[in-house]
Amino acid sequence: MFRRISSLARTGLSAMAAACVALTGPVAEAAPSSKGNLPIVRDAEIEQLVTEYAAPLLKAAGLSRSGIEIILVNSSDFNAFVSGSRIFVNTGAILATETPGQLQGVLAHEMGHLAGGHQLRLRERIENAKVLTAVTSLLGLGVAAAGAATGSREAAQAGTGIMAGGTGLAARDLMAYKRGEEMTADRAALTYLERAGLSGRGLVDSFRNLDRQSFFSRSSGRNYLSSHPMPNDRAAAIEDAARRSPYWSKPDDPRLVERHQLARAKIAAYTGSPGDAKRLFSRDPRSIAAFYGDAIETHLAGSSSSALKKVDALIAARPQNPWFAELKGEILLEAGRGAEAAKAYRTATKLDRSNSSLLRAEIGQALVVSGDPAVLPEAIDLIEEALRRDPSNANAYRFLAMAYGRKGDIGRAELATAEQYWNTGRLTDARIFAARAAQKLAPSTPAGRRARDIVSTPRP
Repeated sequence: MFRRISSLARTGLSAMAAACVALTGPVAEAAPSSKGNLPIVRDAEIEQLVTEYAAPLLKAAGLSRSGIEIILVNSSDFNAFVSGSRIFVNTGAILATETPGQLQGVLAHEMGHLAGGHQLRLRERIENAKVLTAVTSLLGLGVAAAGAATGSREAAQAGTGIMAGGTGLAARDLMAYKRGEEMTADRAALTYLERAGLSGRGLVDSFRNLDRQSFFSRSSGRNYLSSHPMPNDRAAAIEDAARRSPYWSKPDDPRLVERHQLARAKIAAYTGSPGDAKRLFSRDPRSIAAFYGDAIETHLAGSSSSALKKVDALIAARPQNPWFAELKGEILLEAGRGAEAAKAYRTATKLDRSNSSLLRAEIGQALVVSGDPAVLPEAIDLIEEALRRDPSNANAYRFLAMAYGRKGDIGRAELATAEQYWNTGRLTDARIFAARAAQKLAPSTPAGRRARDIVSTPRP
C-alpha cells in the first residue's frame, strides 16, 4: 500500500547532475537536493501501472536492456526527471495527467534524455561553465585589484562588472543549452511513441494543460532566464509532427484509463486533504475511482468498519482487482486484525500479475501483527524473500525486526533495524544498530557479515 520513505539513500544525486525536468517550468521544478534526499513513495499498484506504461517506450527507445528503474517521488509538483539509470516521477505528475497517454508522453520525454546521453553532456557543460566563471572572475579580480592599487574607482567597478558578467554569461549559456535539450527530448518522445504504436496527443495535451496553469507563461516573456521552453511553445513545436503520426487518433485502452483514474484517486486520498479525492471526481461521482478514493479517505479518517463496507463493495464490483484486496488488508492490519489482514493480502498476491514483492512482504507483516507465535517462521521467510528481491522496502525491515524480537533473536532484530536505517539514509543510526548486532551474531554467519559490512562501509 501507499508508503512514504523519508529519503532515498541509494542515489548519489545532485541537482546539477540530474537531467530534469519533463514538462515543468522553472518554479515547479523539484530537482533532488545536494544531499540526495528525496521523499520516496512505495506502492505496488502505481509502480506496476507506470512500469507497464514505460515498457513499450523503453523498447522503442532501445533502453529495454538498460536496467532502467522508475521511482515515485512524493511531491505535488508536476515533474519528472532522470538521474543515472533512474526515472523519477512525482506523484503530482500522475495526479495531474488525466489520461494514460499524457503520462506516457512524460515518460517518453524522459527516455529522450536518457537515450540522448543528456546527463553526461550536461555535466560537461557545467564543468565548462565553471571554467568560464573562474577565468572571468580571476580577470575581473585582477582589474579590480589594479584599480584599487591605482586609486581608479572606474577600474575597480569595471573589475566587479567583469566578474558578475562572467557568472551571468555562464548561467545563460547553461540555460540556453538546457532548453535545447528539452526540445530534443520532446522530438525523441514523439519518435518513441510512434514506434510503440501510441498517440502523441497526450504529450501535446500535457503541454497545453501545463500552459493553462503556468504563471510563467503569462509573464514578461524573458524565456532566456528559464531552463525550459514555455509549455505552449513546446506544444506548438511538436503538434504538427504528432498529428502526422498514424496513431494520433488512437484512443487509450479503456482498461488502462480505469487503472489510471484509480491511481489518481489513491494519490489524492493519501497525499491530499480530506475530500480531495471526492473533488477530483466531482464530474463523475459514481465512477469506480471516486468510490476507491472515498474508501481510502474513510479508512484514513479512522472509520475501519465503514471503510471495510466500502472496500467490500469495490471487491464485489471488481473481484479480479488485487489492489482492492490489498486495501482491505491494510484496513484490517491497522485495526489490529492481523490474521484477517494476512488472508486479504494472500488474495491480493494471487490476483497480482506483477508478482510484487511488496505484497508478499505485507503478508508477512500481517502475520507478525496477528500475535500468533506459530506463524512467525513463515512471516520471517516471506519478509526476507521479499527483501532479497527488493532491499529498499524499508517498512518490511521494521516488521522483520519485530518478528525476530518476538522470537527472542535480538541480534537479528537489531540487524533488521540497522538495514532499515541504512536503506532510508540514516547511516549513523544504521551503524549503531549494526554494531550492537555484530556483538551478538557469529562473525562467520551471513547475518554477522552483513552487520560488520554496515559498520565498516564508508559513507556514500
